[in-house]
Amino acid sequence: MGFTIAIDGPAAAGKGTISRAVAAHFGFAHLDTGLLYRAVGAKMLAGEAPVDAARNLVPEDLESDELRSPGVAQAASKVAVIAEVRAALVDFQRAFARRAGGAVLDGRDIGTVICPEAEAKLFVTATAEVRATRRFLELTQKGTVTTLEEVLADVKARDERDMNRAEAPLRPAGDAVLIDTSTLAIEEAVAKAIAAIEARRAD
Repeated sequence: MGFTIAIDGPAAAGKGTISRAVAAHFGFAHLDTGLLYRAVGAKMLAGEAPVDAARNLVPEDLESDELRSPGVAQAASKVAVIAEVRAALVDFQRAFARRAGGAVLDGRDIGTVICPEAEAKLFVTATAEVRATRRFLELTQKGTVTTLEEVLADVKARDERDMNRAEAPLRPAGDAVLIDTSTLAIEEAVAKAIAAIEARRAD
């Protein structure tokens, strides 16, 4: 019997870290759905039409290291507003979600659009300033030349696009548990997530 955990939230809120830890804790499969859009964005940057890229996506496309680059992240945010791209990726995500043994999916619209019937839903967030600082540190550790001001502007621009797009805007599901990681250590955030999911499993 499947058990689906939907974890949504804005960029750099910590949902990826929490999702991986939750999946490991429960022994579930994990899908970072943002990688689907990053893969489509990368293909768009390489000259492929976004809709064609989405329709032809294969699991191997999610394994490239370049998917974590800032340029691909921007491209992903842009292709994610295209209704035909989102539609092409829905089946991929829903099939993964209902696999036997349980699944954790993290993204922007898992609990609201992709898996509204998920047994457990979390919405992981943090202030834009905290998220920008995290992303800035991550980028500088990788040797990327940028400023905190540029990263903050990028975070706010992505939030604006994600929350105001016509198709599947970023918002918490009505029954999602909110976890604000602004002042939490990773271990605390993961513990809150696991506790919330355990409560749903006990229902």
